[in-house]
Amino acid sequence: MLDVDFVRSQFPAFSEPSLEGQAFFENAGGSYMCAPVLDRLTRFYRERKVQPYGVYRASELGGAEMDEARARLAAMLGVGADEVSFGPSTTQNTYVLAQAFRGWLDPGDAIVVTNQDHEANSGPWRRLVEDGIEVREWRIDPETGCLDPEDLANLLDDRVRLVCFPHCSNVVGDINPVAKITALAHASGAFVCVDGVSYAPHGLPDVGGMGPDIYLFSAYKTYGPHQGIMVMRRALARLLPNQAHYFNADTLYKRFTPAGPDHAQVAACAGMVDYIEALAAHHGVLGETPTASGAAVHDLMRAHEVKLLQPLLDYVSEKNSLRLLGPSEAAHRAPTVAIACEKSGGGLALDLASRGIMAGGGDFYALRALEAMGVSPDTGVLRLSFVHYTTQQEVEKLIGALDDIL
Repeated sequence: MLDVDFVRSQFPAFSEPSLEGQAFFENAGGSYMCAPVLDRLTRFYRERKVQPYGVYRASELGGAEMDEARARLAAMLGVGADEVSFGPSTTQNTYVLAQAFRGWLDPGDAIVVTNQDHEANSGPWRRLVEDGIEVREWRIDPETGCLDPEDLANLLDDRVRLVCFPHCSNVVGDINPVAKITALAHASGAFVCVDGVSYAPHGLPDVGGMGPDIYLFSAYKTYGPHQGIMVMRRALARLLPNQAHYFNADTLYKRFTPAGPDHAQVAACAGMVDYIEALAAHHGVLGETPTASGAAVHDLMRAHEVKLLQPLLDYVSEKNSLRLLGPSEAAHRAPTVAIACEKSGGGLALDLASRGIMAGGGDFYALRALEAMGVSPDTGVLRLSFVHYTTQQEVEKLIGALDDIL
């Protein structure tokens, strides 16, 4: 079982007086930063804040730390070090990718997007219609909010060049079978782009094992700094046109980074791996490879989250005045719980704030999903999102606070 006391000892926020007594349930908007990341970030700004990759000591150390972050994250994700790149955000990374595909696709080619996505992994792709690209929409079930792979199969043919979908939705929470969907798309000759922003905080995935050509997630939602992390497999990267300076075209991890990344934040991302490996060592599940350690910690995180999530789902499901979006079984979803009712999500979040619960209300840039499920974006939803450092006592406090306001 996950040692939550040890976990929380790794996050300075839990000893911060200004946050005392507050239960944090808006992790889908951004998680707390773990101490190894904060320590690395501080050290870089204090000791390495120079142009990296130079010939003097501080510059050499700065560049080495940036390379370390890329290599160690890649090893844990099961991909090559040159297949991992950093950008200012996942939204920006996706936009740059869409421009690369704009230059590679031909009029009449088709791509598939979903209406389950956060707009960052939908809007940039949909704009390709301006260049004669056909955009096909893989639609969710309006009752459940879930995607059916059989519906995708009906959209695929030899004109489809790319399939874009989320690992899990930031409002529905349903976990999509990435390996199965990827195999289906590959069998039809299409590449795959997965938005992992809402899944990666619950355990870094084995991207190499799942097989997508692109996997995107946000470090600031995964206990790290405000950076977007992108896996781009070599076979696809070499087909797409370079989006960076012409002289960086032969460096894979620079091809889709038009602007220089934040050096300190890139270096600090190695602290994300430090943290996961510390969890593995503490729990006696340190594997023979970084990917194995990541998988073991992923399972620890998920088991803890599922245990805490089911009582909350049961509580919401039993309330006639509330509508739970997505699955009611914790094992099938991430602990990102969107609730619709007559009162606005923002109003409910405000009521919870007065009771020591930090939560969010609104549309969370998932307007297409909400509209498909008959939820007015004006009213929005209350979103309650937690991760592995959340405690059973905090979930009980949340349910008690919901009882008060309802």
